[in-house]
Amino acid sequence: MDLNKRYTAQSWPDHPETATLEGKNKFVGFWLLLAAETVTFASLFATYLALKDRGPDASEFTAAGLFELPLVFAMTMILLTSSLTSVYAMHHMKNHNFKAMQAWLGITVLLGLTFLGLEIYEFNHYVHLGFGFTTSAFSSAFFTLVGTHGAHVLFGLSWFIALMVRNSKRGLNMYNAPKFYLAALYWHFIDVVWVFIFTVVYLMGVIG
Repeated sequence: MDLNKRYTAQSWPDHPETATLEGKNKFVGFWLLLAAETVTFASLFATYLALKDRGPDASEFTAAGLFELPLVFAMTMILLTSSLTSVYAMHHMKNHNFKAMQAWLGITVLLGLTFLGLEIYEFNHYVHLGFGFTTSAFSSAFFTLVGTHGAHVLFGLSWFIALMVRNSKRGLNMYNAPKFYLAALYWHFIDVVWVFIFTVVYLMGVIG
């Protein structure tokens, strides 16, 4: 199969992301990557739970007194919405509508950048309060967990942008369709991790 062959909407396969052996192999590598990422985040969550509200300044800085749920809830809604827009993008990819896919991916990127901007604002706010990375074991665990997720968001955005720019004149083919699809799957994984962060770190920290 010619991976760079030009297709029409009528000749485009129903599942272009797995229509070739190369595409299927990409999925195998991707699931191995997600397995490693899951172990990494599980370790960070365990560390955070063990160190939560602990350290020399534990009486001054606690999860209940520090975190602001309205801001974090807004961040959560923005990131979940970006997951939905990436679904729309993949819907148009499967229908061989390259322009619509690019448009929805662009919206996804904008939402992701908004999330990152709010996360930077949140971190800056905590630092000004005196809650920095080296303040306590609790602060180190918090910034490591949430910051690692933020780094993954930045990587996901960079992945989307690189694919959009590189393929802007190529359109869709059997070579790049799996790449777009896997980038979207990675974005969903990042969103799922954030739901756990919102629940375990923020929601349970403030309410529990």
